[in-house]
Amino acid sequence: MADDEEPELSEKQKIDIAKWFLLNSPPGEIQFVAEDVKAVVNDDGLYEEAASEAFPLYNKSHMISLEMPGGIGDVLVTSFGELRGTEYLDPRTAHVAVVDHIKQVCTDVRPALDEELPSAYVEEFRCTLDGEILRYVGETYPKGVCSVYCGNGKDAEGPGSDFELVVVISAARHSPQNFCNGSWRSVWSIEFKDEVQVLELKGKLQVGAHYFEEGNVQLDAKHECKDSTIFQVEFRLTIAMLSCYNLGRCIMQGL
Repeated sequence: MADDEEPELSEKQKIDIAKWFLLNSPPGEIQFVAEDVKAVVNDDGLYEEAASEAFPLYNKSHMISLEMPGGIGDVLVTSFGELRGTEYLDPRTAHVAVVDHIKQVCTDVRPALDEELPSAYVEEFRCTLDGEILRYVGETYPKGVCSVYCGNGKDAEGPGSDFELVVVISAARHSPQNFCNGSWRSVWSIEFKDEVQVLELKGKLQVGAHYFEEGNVQLDAKHECKDSTIFQVEFRLTIAMLSCYNLGRCIMQGL
């Protein structure tokens, strides 16, 4: 072997490189990247191992939306709704979707079990917030999908208990025929602290875009913000203020 000849990559190195390219695919383009990665790796076993690890991570980080069978609705693939293996909860419809990560489709759906859902007390808050966020997203994001999860304290049974709700907003616009794709992802956690009668809001926003006509330009912008308000008895008004006022204000101040 000549001294300047590069040593052959190990199987682990090939898998790691393949995973890197898959995980760093621009919004909505992982299937196209996967075709090229599979051709370059030229080993079905190594590619399948890389894909089986990369696709679930990519789908959750991009919070992709998939249509559930039977016209039940859409489910967001997020870590907040992940139950086990390939099952993801849709709190709005109280159904669990089975996801094929590599094909990016739902293959089955079932009603959620009681233990997979929050208590009636928490669900009242979650459902009210979900309605406000659904209206907000419908007015603001042409292709937006949203969901509200119970992050912590889902078994809280009444006043005096702390719990957390998590709002996820995902919007994507894929237009490869016009050489551009993009996505908006935001996660808002709202902690209900009963003892101090305060609601704490923390938000994380991420915008990704890829423009590839006569070049290759990518954007990946992130921003975090937080706010708080008094936990009022009339929680419907408080939640409406949080969803419409605080979300908009944080976005305007941060971006």
